[in-house]
Amino acid sequence: MKKQTSSIDARVRIGHIHLKVADLERSLKFYRDVLGFEVTQRMGSRAAFLSAGGYHHHIGLNTWESAGGSPPPSGSTGLYHIAILYPTRAALSDALRRVLRAGIQVDGASDHGVSDAIYLRDPDGNGVELYCDRPEDKWPREAGGQLAMVTRPLDFDSLLEEISYKI
Repeated sequence: MKKQTSSIDARVRIGHIHLKVADLERSLKFYRDVLGFEVTQRMGSRAAFLSAGGYHHHIGLNTWESAGGSPPPSGSTGLYHIAILYPTRAALSDALRRVLRAGIQVDGASDHGVSDAIYLRDPDGNGVELYCDRPEDKWPREAGGQLAMVTRPLDFDSLLEEISYKI
Protein backbone atom coordinates (compact mmCIF):
# COMPACT_ATOMS: atom_id res chain seq x y z
CA MET A 1 0.00 0.00 0.00
CA LYS A 2 1.30 3.43 -0.95
CA LYS A 3 2.07 5.78 1.93
CA GLN A 4 -0.24 8.80 1.95
CA THR A 5 1.24 12.22 2.41
CA SER A 6 -0.37 15.38 3.65
CA SER A 7 2.17 17.63 1.94
CA ILE A 8 1.15 19.67 -1.06
CA ASP A 9 3.22 19.50 -4.24
CA ALA A 10 6.14 21.93 -3.83
CA ARG A 11 5.49 23.37 -7.30
CA VAL A 12 2.09 24.78 -6.29
CA ARG A 13 1.96 28.59 -6.34
CA ILE A 14 -0.64 31.23 -5.56
CA GLY A 15 -1.48 32.37 -9.07
CA HIS A 16 -3.37 35.65 -8.71
CA ILE A 17 -5.61 37.71 -6.50
CA HIS A 18 -8.95 39.21 -7.41
CA LEU A 19 -10.15 42.17 -5.36
CA LYS A 20 -13.56 43.77 -5.04
CA VAL A 21 -12.98 47.53 -5.21
CA ALA A 22 -15.21 50.57 -4.79
CA ASP A 23 -13.72 52.66 -7.61
CA LEU A 24 -11.90 50.98 -10.50
CA GLU A 25 -10.06 54.12 -11.68
CA ARG A 26 -8.83 54.89 -8.18
CA SER A 27 -7.53 51.33 -7.79
CA LEU A 28 -5.86 51.44 -11.21
CA LYS A 29 -4.02 54.60 -10.17
CA PHE A 30 -2.56 52.64 -7.25
CA TYR A 31 -1.78 49.24 -8.83
CA ARG A 32 -0.86 50.53 -12.32
CA ASP A 33 0.46 54.04 -11.81
CA VAL A 34 2.19 53.67 -8.43
CA LEU A 35 3.19 50.00 -8.23
CA GLY A 36 3.75 49.69 -11.98
CA PHE A 37 1.61 46.69 -12.95
CA GLU A 38 0.48 46.65 -16.59
CA VAL A 39 -3.18 46.40 -17.63
CA THR A 40 -3.60 43.25 -19.71
CA GLN A 41 -7.36 43.46 -20.17
CA ARG A 42 -10.14 45.83 -19.33
CA MET A 43 -13.85 45.08 -19.09
CA GLY A 44 -15.22 48.57 -19.48
CA SER A 45 -15.51 50.51 -16.25
CA ARG A 46 -16.31 47.41 -14.18
CA ALA A 47 -13.12 45.29 -14.17
CA ALA A 48 -9.44 45.26 -15.08
CA PHE A 49 -6.68 42.68 -15.02
CA LEU A 50 -3.04 43.60 -14.39
CA SER A 51 0.26 41.78 -14.53
CA ALA A 52 4.01 42.00 -14.26
CA GLY A 53 5.95 40.78 -17.27
CA GLY A 54 3.07 39.91 -19.59
CA TYR A 55 1.45 37.12 -17.53
CA HIS A 56 -2.33 37.02 -18.18
CA HIS A 57 -2.95 38.55 -14.75
CA HIS A 58 -1.58 38.69 -11.26
CA ILE A 59 -4.24 41.11 -10.01
CA GLY A 60 -7.90 41.29 -10.92
CA LEU A 61 -9.94 44.33 -9.85
CA ASN A 62 -13.72 44.54 -10.16
CA THR A 63 -16.69 46.59 -9.02
CA TRP A 64 -19.28 43.93 -9.87
CA GLU A 65 -20.56 43.72 -6.27
CA SER A 66 -18.69 46.60 -4.68
CA ALA A 67 -19.04 49.84 -6.68
CA GLY A 68 -19.10 52.70 -4.17
CA GLY A 69 -18.71 50.25 -1.30
CA SER A 70 -16.72 50.71 1.88
CA PRO A 71 -13.95 48.56 3.34
CA PRO A 72 -14.92 45.90 5.87
CA PRO A 73 -14.75 47.15 9.45
CA SER A 74 -11.62 46.53 11.49
CA GLY A 75 -11.91 43.37 13.54
CA SER A 76 -13.88 41.47 10.89
CA THR A 77 -12.75 38.41 8.97
CA GLY A 78 -11.46 38.56 5.43
CA LEU A 79 -8.28 39.43 3.62
CA TYR A 80 -5.41 40.48 5.90
CA HIS A 81 -3.08 41.46 3.07
CA ILE A 82 -1.83 40.51 -0.32
CA ALA A 83 1.91 40.02 -0.67
CA ILE A 84 3.75 41.09 -3.80
CA LEU A 85 7.13 39.36 -4.14
CA TYR A 86 9.86 41.42 -5.80
CA PRO A 87 12.77 39.51 -7.38
CA THR A 88 15.54 41.62 -5.84
CA ARG A 89 16.16 44.07 -3.04
CA ALA A 90 16.78 46.76 -5.68
CA ALA A 91 13.32 46.12 -7.17
CA LEU A 92 11.79 46.42 -3.68
CA SER A 93 13.74 49.65 -3.21
CA ASP A 94 12.24 50.98 -6.45
CA ALA A 95 8.74 50.04 -5.22
CA LEU A 96 9.34 51.91 -1.96
CA ARG A 97 10.53 54.96 -3.94
CA ARG A 98 7.32 54.86 -6.02
CA VAL A 99 5.14 54.60 -2.89
CA LEU A 100 6.92 57.50 -1.16
CA ARG A 101 6.77 59.70 -4.27
CA ALA A 102 3.02 59.06 -4.54
CA GLY A 103 2.57 60.21 -0.93
CA ILE A 104 1.16 56.86 0.17
CA GLN A 105 1.46 56.19 3.89
CA VAL A 106 3.63 53.24 4.88
CA ASP A 107 2.02 51.41 7.81
CA GLY A 108 5.14 49.45 8.73
CA ALA A 109 8.33 47.86 7.52
CA SER A 110 10.03 44.74 8.85
CA ASP A 111 13.13 42.66 8.48
CA HIS A 112 11.83 39.10 8.98
CA GLY A 113 15.21 37.41 8.64
CA VAL A 114 13.89 35.56 5.57
CA SER A 115 12.68 38.72 3.83
CA ASP A 116 12.40 42.49 3.90
CA ALA A 117 8.80 43.72 3.92
CA ILE A 118 6.95 47.02 3.57
CA TYR A 119 3.29 47.28 4.62
CA LEU A 120 0.69 49.72 3.34
CA ARG A 121 -2.97 49.92 2.29
CA ASP A 122 -4.50 50.21 -1.14
CA PRO A 123 -7.26 52.80 -1.80
CA ASP A 124 -9.92 50.34 -0.56
CA GLY A 125 -8.12 49.64 2.69
CA ASN A 126 -6.78 46.23 1.65
CA GLY A 127 -3.45 45.41 3.25
CA VAL A 128 -0.56 45.23 0.80
CA GLU A 129 2.86 43.77 1.60
CA LEU A 130 5.72 44.55 -0.77
CA TYR A 131 8.62 42.20 -0.07
CA CYS A 132 11.71 40.43 -1.33
CA ASP A 133 13.12 37.17 -0.05
CA ARG A 134 16.68 36.59 1.01
CA PRO A 135 18.46 33.56 -0.43
CA GLU A 136 17.22 30.45 1.38
CA ASP A 137 20.72 29.61 2.64
CA LYS A 138 20.67 32.94 4.56
CA TRP A 139 17.36 32.26 6.37
CA PRO A 140 17.70 32.12 10.17
CA ARG A 141 17.20 28.64 11.57
CA GLU A 142 17.08 27.01 14.97
CA ALA A 143 19.49 24.23 15.89
CA GLY A 144 16.98 21.61 14.65
CA GLY A 145 16.63 23.28 11.26
CA GLN A 146 13.25 24.93 11.89
CA LEU A 147 12.82 28.45 10.56
CA ALA A 148 13.47 31.18 13.12
CA MET A 149 11.72 34.14 11.51
CA VAL A 150 11.93 37.45 13.35
CA THR A 151 10.29 40.85 13.18
CA ARG A 152 12.83 43.64 13.40
CA PRO A 153 12.58 47.20 12.08
CA LEU A 154 13.58 47.50 8.43
CA ASP A 155 16.37 49.96 7.70
CA PHE A 156 14.74 52.26 5.10
CA ASP A 157 17.97 54.11 4.36
CA SER A 158 19.79 50.89 3.57
CA LEU A 159 16.92 49.73 1.37
CA LEU A 160 16.74 53.01 -0.51
CA GLU A 161 20.50 52.93 -1.08
CA GLU A 162 19.92 49.87 -3.25
CA ILE A 163 19.02 52.30 -6.05
CA SER A 164 21.00 55.29 -4.81
CA TYR A 165 17.90 57.19 -3.75
CA LYS A 166 17.66 59.13 -0.50
CA ILE A 167 14.55 60.41 1.24
